[in-house]
Amino acid sequence: MTSGFARAMWFAMTFAMTLATTLALTTHAHAAPDAAQAARIREIEQSLRCLVCQNETLADSTADLAADLRAKVVEQVEGGATDQQVRDYMTQRYGDFVLYSPPWRPRTWLLWLGPFLLLGVGVAALSRIVARRRTMNARTLSDDERRRVGALLARHPGEPGS
Repeated sequence: MTSGFARAMWFAMTFAMTLATTLALTTHAHAAPDAAQAARIREIEQSLRCLVCQNETLADSTADLAADLRAKVVEQVEGGATDQQVRDYMTQRYGDFVLYSPPWRPRTWLLWLGPFLLLGVGVAALSRIVARRRTMNARTLSDDERRRVGALLARHPGEPGS
């Protein structure tokens, strides 16, 4: 029993180590040759937005498109492009939205001011609704409406509200 258990454990450990090695090699296929370049690539990836996730940086996203864009960043850096040239390339292809912090210029004003504009519209609508409700007066019932309400209440005496 022990040798069967040991053989199964050996097989499981070998499989796990092979899987981990394979994943590490495929994940870091485009790894930078030195630590400085790897840090530079990571910094560039942190400044770019995942176009699929939109609330994650390119470095943090697990989307397939993000992996392709990360590979493009590595390719450009290894090709000798500066950080700004890589950002310019991505912006030229995907627009200012790809930058995690887009620049302040007329084309991006909606990106910067849009949430505040929507908040302002919401506050204005809410205040208008509240103001209307404050000025509303309860309408008094006519004699005919009172008789009908009384008849309904008399017909159903045990129900709530009677």
